[in-house]
Amino acid sequence: MANNVTELEAGARASGTTGGGNVPPIDVHRTPDVAPALSAGDAPDELRALEAGLDVLQSGHTSARRDWGRVLLPLAAVVLLVLAWQLLVSLDLKRRDLVPGPLDVFASLGRLWAEGLVQESVATSLQRGLAGFAVSVAVGTPLGLLLGQVRTLRRALGPLISGLQVLPSVAWVPAAIIWFGLTDATAYFVVLMGAIPSIVNGLVAGIDQVPPQYRSVATVLGASRLELALQVILPAALPGYVAGLKQGWAFSWRSLMAAEIIAVGGTMGYGLGSLLDQGRTLSDMGIVMSAVLIILAVGILVELLVFGPVERRLLQRRGLLAGSTR
Repeated sequence: MANNVTELEAGARASGTTGGGNVPPIDVHRTPDVAPALSAGDAPDELRALEAGLDVLQSGHTSARRDWGRVLLPLAAVVLLVLAWQLLVSLDLKRRDLVPGPLDVFASLGRLWAEGLVQESVATSLQRGLAGFAVSVAVGTPLGLLLGQVRTLRRALGPLISGLQVLPSVAWVPAAIIWFGLTDATAYFVVLMGAIPSIVNGLVAGIDQVPPQYRSVATVLGASRLELALQVILPAALPGYVAGLKQGWAFSWRSLMAAEIIAVGGTMGYGLGSLLDQGRTLSDMGIVMSAVLIILAVGILVELLVFGPVERRLLQRRGLLAGSTR
């Protein structure tokens, strides 16, 4: 125990010196209750019980109500939108073939399902979107860590990354068709160019919000640059990183739809963008609205099943869920 106390005191003095502040040394002799608490065998169990109790106090008494709200409120919003849609159609402001009603669109959606076009288009687009997004994460994460840690690299590439994020991904479609032809490579390239800048900028923004004391303490404890990046900086930057991932997925999904609408034919396969283009070619608003609803449904499901739970868990672990509207 004496050795551990000595190491704690030395670490506190070193971190205070490194950070530039006058941090007084820890005197464990003034706190006689610390040593027995640390040496007790059941201390970790007590700490875990205390943490669980705090979590219950923060969100446990409202979890059931919020869980029901996450299901019922979106359903109520969808019902209201459908009713407003039907009311607008019933006013006969436009011809029914130009502005179809909900029943017309659902009938068209059922016909497309019976023909197997819905299943094929969703499977093709999801496979492209998920694969392209996974590659984007694999490329954007180390690049974001480098830009967040190396000042020269950030000053050189930071403006370029921000410019690529602002550039509409659809602008890459003509170039991708010329380079790769009407193949899946065109779709993947557009997805990468849409997702990587958002992931990089989100991670860099999260790194900027990491307190400098974390780096100082990790350096004093002997962490290498790789350990500092992976075990200290990246976990501390998770809120910004998750926000970047969420935005990256949104950009990649939008980019993929644009690529599939423009690049039709060849070996591209039949995706949701192809379904949209088919509705445009046939002047069939039922098919067009069906494709739009499917694209919207996929985006909502990814938010509810993936990013929403991850963000709530992150807020809960940091004690921020009680004041959040999630």
